[in-house]
This record gives sequence, C-alpha cells and structure tokens, in this order.
Amino acid sequence: MQQSYIRRAHKVYEVLDEEGLAIIEQNADTILEEIGIEFRDDAEALALWKEAGADVQGERVHFPKGLCRELLKTAPATFTQHARNPERSVQIGGNATVFAPVYGPPFVRDLDRVRRYATIEDFRNLVKLAYLAPSIHHSGGTVCEPVDIPVNKRHLDMVYSHMRYSDKPFMGSVTAPERAEDTVAMCRILFGTQFVEENTVVINLINANSPMVFDETMLGAAKVYARANQATIITPFILAGAMSPVTVAGTLTQVLAEVLAGAAFTQLVRPGAPVVFGTFASSISMQSGAPTFGTPEPSLVSWGAGQLARRLGLPFRTGGSLTASKVPDAQAAYESANTLNSAMLAGTNFMLHSAGWLEGGLASCFEKFMMDIDQLGMQQRLAEPVDLSENGQAMDAIREVGPGSHYLGCAHTQANFQTAFYRSSVADNNSFEQWQSEGEKTAPQRANEQARRWLETYEAPYLDPGIEEGLQDFMAQKKESMPDAFA
Repeated sequence: MQQSYIRRAHKVYEVLDEEGLAIIEQNADTILEEIGIEFRDDAEALALWKEAGADVQGERVHFPKGLCRELLKTAPATFTQHARNPERSVQIGGNATVFAPVYGPPFVRDLDRVRRYATIEDFRNLVKLAYLAPSIHHSGGTVCEPVDIPVNKRHLDMVYSHMRYSDKPFMGSVTAPERAEDTVAMCRILFGTQFVEENTVVINLINANSPMVFDETMLGAAKVYARANQATIITPFILAGAMSPVTVAGTLTQVLAEVLAGAAFTQLVRPGAPVVFGTFASSISMQSGAPTFGTPEPSLVSWGAGQLARRLGLPFRTGGSLTASKVPDAQAAYESANTLNSAMLAGTNFMLHSAGWLEGGLASCFEKFMMDIDQLGMQQRLAEPVDLSENGQAMDAIREVGPGSHYLGCAHTQANFQTAFYRSSVADNNSFEQWQSEGEKTAPQRANEQARRWLETYEAPYLDPGIEEGLQDFMAQKKESMPDAFA
C-alpha cells in the first residue's frame, strides 16, 4: 500500500532519563562555550556569529550559553516538503517517518552482480525503483555517484533525474554553493518561483566535518538553501572512536554541540528556515579502524539523539538499513535489520539510507534495494495502531469457531484474509519441494528478478512539456558555460 509517509502510532524508545539528558546538554554547552566550533574559510559565517554575540577567535567560534537554543526558537518543529505530485508531499517532524533511499556511494552492485563505478543510467534506474516502491516515500539525493558525467556538471543530471523520473520529494546538491544555487533554480522552474519562496520543496544534507568543524563547502550550501527557505539536515558524520569519543555519552555530547551550532547558523541566515537535527553515528573496529554497523552502541546514540532532538523541538534524522557487508547476505540482513529497527524506535522523522546501502556506504546494490523495501513495508505496517474496531476485536470469529476447531474457514477469516497479514514480496514461505521445483532461488535472486520486472514495466510520471523544456534549456546553458572537470 502506497502511503505518502508513515504516521507512527506507537511510543518511541528512550534510553536517557531527565538527569542523563541534562548531563549531555550541560556538557554540550561546555563544548560550545569553552572549546568552540570551527567555521572554516567563510568570513560571512564568522561575521554573522560575531554580530549575534558569539566570541569569534580566528575561525573558532565560542558560543555564550543559551545562544544557539535561543536562535533555534524560530526553527519549525514540523514542516511539509512538497512534491510535484501533491499526493506525494511529506511531513518532516512530529509522528511522521519518511523513508529515503541510499545516498552517496561511488560504486554500484548491478543486476548482473558486478561491482563497478556507477553511471547516470544506474542513477536513473535507482530513482525509478524508488518511485515504484510503495514503501519508499522520498526519491532521495545522490542515490549513487554517476562518474561518467563531469564532476562539475553531474549535479544537473542528478537533480533532473529526480524531477523527471519520479514525482516524489527529492534532495538537492551540496557539493558546491553554485550547485546548490542550480538546484534552487531548477526547483523554481519545476514549482514556480513564488511557490518555492513560500514553501519547502527540497531538503539537503549538510554534514559537519567532525570533530567540531564546518567547512566552506557545507556552509556555502547551507546558506544557499536557508536563504531560499529550503530545508537542511545538519548531520555530524560520526565514526565513534575516530571522529568522536568511544563512549555513547561522549558521542551524544559532541553530536548535540555540532548540531546546535550548525542548526542555529541556518537561523542566522534566515530565521524560520526549516532545519533537521541529524546524526549518522557508527562505531569502528578498534583492531582495523573499519566502520561497523548493526552494533549496540550506535543504536544507543540514535535513541539518545532522538530524545535530544525532541527536546530542542526539531525534526530528527538518522540512517537505517546500514551494513558493512560486501554482498546482500546474512551479515547484510542482520546489520540492516538492527539499524532499521533502532532507527524506527528512535522516532526518526527522515530516515536516509533506508534501501540499497551496501559495503559501508561505498556501493548501492539493486538486489539489496529490493530486499530493503520489503522490510520497509513491514515497518510501515508495524507503525500502524492496533485495530480495536469491532472487526479488529474479532469476537464474532471467536464465537463462531469455539473451542477445539480452527479459524481457516470462518466468516471473519474469509472476509479479512487478503489484508490480514503483511505479505513479503521477497521471502519464500513455500515447502522445500516447491522451492526446489522453482529453481532453489535465494532471496537476492528473487529480488533481482523483481527489480528487472519493475524496470521493464516502468512508466514515467507526467511532466508538463513546458517545464520539461525549461529544465532542459537551463541544463544546456549551464553545461555550455563551463568546461568539463573530472576532479
């Protein structure tokens, strides 16, 4: 069943009591005031902080206690990201959860099971699959990095692909301020200038360069989007033990300090600009330094960060379906299930990497994408309230069957069997003999076949020819204005 987004009916999971939250908040205030956050190579950002009352020493900004929280009072607790199809618009914040696909990998593991650099065709196919998936609410952003297009021009093709091959909400480019400007300009063509000025139509990932640094690229993109009234997700990208302390409390403290500084900065640029409390926290192997996923400590960080976000009155983002596995195997399944479940319990509002993530984020995998969206459908059902209607109570069925019989043929079962339970599109629940007669297919093989069927039957959503022409003209002019660059 297609839903524009999930409305969670159940309570979130909380791991910190009032005393614990107060300790984390006090320690974050100490970081902000005594240690400070660096805003590198951006004189305008430093000037804005100085004008706001911060102590600016070189590129290091020290924040008086309470300054960031005071600035964040103008940030909305919830907002709508509009899609070009109004029925696909999503709520960010409150009891809403939005699933978005994998973001950022330079490689793909394709439907021929070949690991290779990604192309624009792979990008388009992943956008198409996300458009067709009932349990994906968002088209995402850099679903893979198309290396067959020059670095300085590929953002145009990526943003266009989201606009043309899907009618769900999408993310913009953040790899340079001018690419963010191009994203906003394309949004104005798609939605209309006035609509973009008054509404949020694109959401964008602004990563802190942890520990405690924002660089000029991320700051430049954040300024572009905030000034245009578009949403940013301020996300410390944490590999605990390397980019934050090894402890849960220490990592949460640093995450909160970085988010407070980055999110408050958006309000200096434009009060009221939508901003999301983001975190991406993983652990590392203390033997090799490699990232690990699905382990207990990052789940604790996610749950605690969700509590801190709600206390600030900001929507919350973290990741789901994460794994370090190189193929869609048992390791991938266990690790992805652990991260997905913990992200749901954290009350995540915007869940990036919900489908397709493989190899610690280095590869987008088509087969895993299909396996993940099956799990997202289960989470969608799990988030629904328990049915306590007359039909849900099923007393007529219990009376009809009585002791010692079975429910297979009773009227209530016959009336409800088609929708009673979630039916997996990937799992095989048949007998061994039937599974054997059908080719002994594994879950990845079944996912592969499903992806191929979807792509073969894909039909693009309607796009007004005038808007299409405007987007094509804009892209052509921008590409002609600069030579190709591959670095």
